Amino acid sequence: MKLVSWNVNGIRASVKKGFADVVSSFNADVFCVQETKAQDDQVSEALKDITTYKLHSNSAERKGYSGTAILSKAQPVSFTVDMGIAEHDLEGRITHAEYEHFHFVNVYVPNSGSGLKRLDYRKKWDKDFTTYLKKLSNNKPLVITGDFNVAHTENDLANPKSNYNKTSGFTQVEIDGLNHMMKELKLVDSFRAKYPSTFDKYSFWSQRGGARARNVGWRLDYFMVSESLWPNVVSAEIHDQVMGSDHCPISIEFKF
Repeated sequence: MKLVSWNVNGIRASVKKGFADVVSSFNADVFCVQETKAQDDQVSEALKDITTYKLHSNSAERKGYSGTAILSKAQPVSFTVDMGIAEHDLEGRITHAEYEHFHFVNVYVPNSGSGLKRLDYRKKWDKDFTTYLKKLSNNKPLVITGDFNVAHTENDLANPKSNYNKTSGFTQVEIDGLNHMMKELKLVDSFRAKYPSTFDKYSFWSQRGGARARNVGWRLDYFMVSESLWPNVVSAEIHDQVMGSDHCPISIEFKF
């Protein structure tokens, strides 16, 4: 079973840049996206030509903002959205599909914002998201993917010293939130577990200053899996050659 995740930075723009060809080239069982920046009906319209997948989407109340979607070849056992907390459920950040072997959660974690204005909110989100995942894990293991908007360690961004506790995505508050989630839920960071000594592989690059060409990037996108599922993981990859967004796709493959 192959799963792919990609922050597309606008699904309608992505479709114009060849999104359907990227989906076809991966031939994944499940292909999920973050930051659709569209309402559910607009996502459906944008993806109407991708007929080999069933679409499940969740959009923000605010138009042109946030949003997540799951494209699945197999019909999930069940599909839900959001975590059930009103202040978190306005932005379409969670799509969840239950499959035979695991709960699959596609997430677009809130950015702490310029000047770290949303850092306090982000701290609360991380805590509540962990509680939501904990409830799901009661009956099946977890696979969580998406844009987590945090570089986990200094090996996950090109310039750790100049960004630490100054830039959204690399504050101790955000790192602690991820650490707590991984410890509480017994999660494995699939890419890092497969490639412990690879330190220049990123999934996001600023659109300013030619950052991507110089590979001045951040690893913000993850596939986290329950420890009990880890023996089933065949591969975990970052596809930084795929263009079309300020993020690149990531993938994981399981054998059951």
